[in-house]
Amino acid sequence: MTSASLSGTQRLVISIAVLASFVTFLDGTVVTVALPAISEELGGGITTQQWAVDAYLITLSALILLAGSVSDAYGRVFVMRIGLIAFGISSVAVGLAFDPVMLIIARAAQGAAGALLVPSSLALITATMRGEVQARGIGVWTAFTTSAQLIGPLLGGLFVDFLSWRFVFLINVIPIAVTLVLLTRLRLPEHPRDIRVDWLSGALCAAGLAGVVFALIEQPNLGWTSPAIWIPAVLGILFLGAFLLRQRTEKSMMPLSLFRIRNFGWGNLATLFVYAALSLNGFVIGVYLQQGAGLSATAAGLASLPITILMILLSARAGAWAGRWGPRIFMTLGPLVMAVGALLLLTVSADFDYWWQVLPAMIVLGIGLSLTVAPLTAAILGAIDERRSGIASAINNAISRVAGLLVVAMLSTIVGGALDLNGFHNAAWVTAALFAIGGVVSWIGIRRPVAEPADPAAPLRP
Repeated sequence: MTSASLSGTQRLVISIAVLASFVTFLDGTVVTVALPAISEELGGGITTQQWAVDAYLITLSALILLAGSVSDAYGRVFVMRIGLIAFGISSVAVGLAFDPVMLIIARAAQGAAGALLVPSSLALITATMRGEVQARGIGVWTAFTTSAQLIGPLLGGLFVDFLSWRFVFLINVIPIAVTLVLLTRLRLPEHPRDIRVDWLSGALCAAGLAGVVFALIEQPNLGWTSPAIWIPAVLGILFLGAFLLRQRTEKSMMPLSLFRIRNFGWGNLATLFVYAALSLNGFVIGVYLQQGAGLSATAAGLASLPITILMILLSARAGAWAGRWGPRIFMTLGPLVMAVGALLLLTVSADFDYWWQVLPAMIVLGIGLSLTVAPLTAAILGAIDERRSGIASAINNAISRVAGLLVVAMLSTIVGGALDLNGFHNAAWVTAALFAIGGVVSWIGIRRPVAEPADPAAPLRP
C-alpha cells in the first residue's frame, strides 16, 4: 500500500482500527499459555482454567452481533471509545484478581468490551473508504489482527516465565491508551441514526449461553442431578430457544433466513465443528505441554508456531485454488488432513519429545488449516449479497466463538476429569472426530458458487 493512495484521515482510521482490534485478538491467544500459572496461583484447577477462557467468550460471542447495531446507532467512534475504556479497566481488574471469582467477572467484562471493539473498528474502515482503498485497508487490518495470533502465545509465555501472568493482561493498557489518544485526533461526522437495537435478543443470548456453559463446566463437580446444575441448564436452553424465536425476521440481529442459503448454512455448520476442534486443540496443547510435558510457558507458546507460519505462507494460495476449483474440495480435504494431524498427537508419551511427537502434528495441522480457512470464508461470505456481508461475517464470527466456548466448557468431560497423558489422548481423539465431521459436512453441503447468490426465501438447492 502506498501512502499516496490514502489520505491522512484514512491512515489514521486504519491505525485506530488495527490497535483497537489487536488487543481483543491478542487476549484471545495469550491467555492459553497463562492458564497453568493462573490456576496455580488462584486455585481451582481445571475449572478455573475453563472459566478463564469461557467467561470471556460468553460475553464476546453473545454480544458481538448486538454490538454491530449499537455501533451503527450511536456512532462508531463513541462506541469504540467506550469499548476501549471498558476493556482497559477490565484488563487491569483481571491483572489484579485475587481469587477465581474476581478473575471470572473481570474476564466476562473484558469480553463484553471486546464485543464493542471489533465491529466498530471494521465499520470505521468501511465508512471512510471505498473500492480498492477499502480492500487494502481491510487487508492491513486482517494482517495485523492475524499477527496477534502469531505473537500472542509467545508474548504470553515470556511474561509468565520472566514477569507474571498478570502482565499478560496489564500490557493491554499501553495500546488502549495510544488508541484513545489517536481517537482525539480523528474528526469524522457522526450522526445518531434511527436504528433499532435489539437489547432483549442480546440479553437472551448471553443468559442462555451462560446457563448452558455453567452447567457444562460445573457438572463434573456437582453432577447433573444437582439443582445447581440442571436448573441453569434448562433455563439456558429456554433462553436460547427464545433468542432463536426472535431471529425469524429479516431485521433481527441474526436473520435465520440466511441459513436457508445453502453454502452459508452448511458452511457455518462446518465452522461449528472445525472451530470447536481448533479451540480444543489450542487449549489442550497450551496447558498440557506445561503441566504434563514440563515445558516452560515460552516453549509452550512457541509449540504451535509452525501452524501460524504455514497459514501465512499457504492461505492466499489456497484461496486462489478455491476460486479456480471451488471451495468444496478444500473444505473437505483440509479438515480431514487436520484430523490426521490431531491423531498424530497420540504419539505423545510420558517420555516426551517435541520434535518427533508434536512438531509433525503441528505441520500437518498447519497444512490442513491453510487449505480450509480461506475457502471456508469465501464460501460463506460469497453466498451472501454485498448488502448483507457485514451481518454474514458477524454471524460466522460469532459461531466460531460459540464453538470454542462450548467445547472448552465440556473439557473436563472430554479429558476424563484431568488433563494428564490419558486426558491429552482423549482430547486428541475428540479433536480428530470434530475435524472429520467438519470435512464430511462440507462434502455433503457445499457447492460451487453460482453467479448470483440465492434468495434467502427460496428453498435449499439440491
